[in-house]
Amino acid sequence: MRALVQRVTQASVTVADETVGSIGGGLVALIGVTHDDDEIIAQKLAEKICNLRVMDDQDGVMNRSVLDIEGSVLAISQFTLYGDTAKGRRPSWIAAAKPEVAEPLVQSVIDEMRVLGVHVETGVFRADMSVDLTNDGPCTVMIEL
Repeated sequence: MRALVQRVTQASVTVADETVGSIGGGLVALIGVTHDDDEIIAQKLAEKICNLRVMDDQDGVMNRSVLDIEGSVLAISQFTLYGDTAKGRRPSWIAAAKPEVAEPLVQSVIDEMRVLGVHVETGVFRADMSVDLTNDGPCTVMIEL
């Protein structure tokens, strides 16, 4: 699994002109699934996102997690994280898991983050989504398990 995590001051996701998820300060996590991912990896990814120390402490040092600041996560499924651009000009999506495999694993990441105590908003799996965010820092980190 991969997650592209961005520290944000605000973020929202819209589907068909309706806002389906919105957060204030926290993280946007774009989550991709590949073929050999499983529930254990999903749980580890959730723990990594929730405990990632990219939030500023009182001295302005990235030393706190979204849990520490009682922030939120906007979680969005993103199969394009597994796009391979090594050859040609059109990405290959072969490494991305099929939707019937990916959807329950993305949901497992979301469920585990909630169990850990983070408020999580989401997009809609397989929907055409518009994501609006203000990247804070900017701070963007790729997590791969």
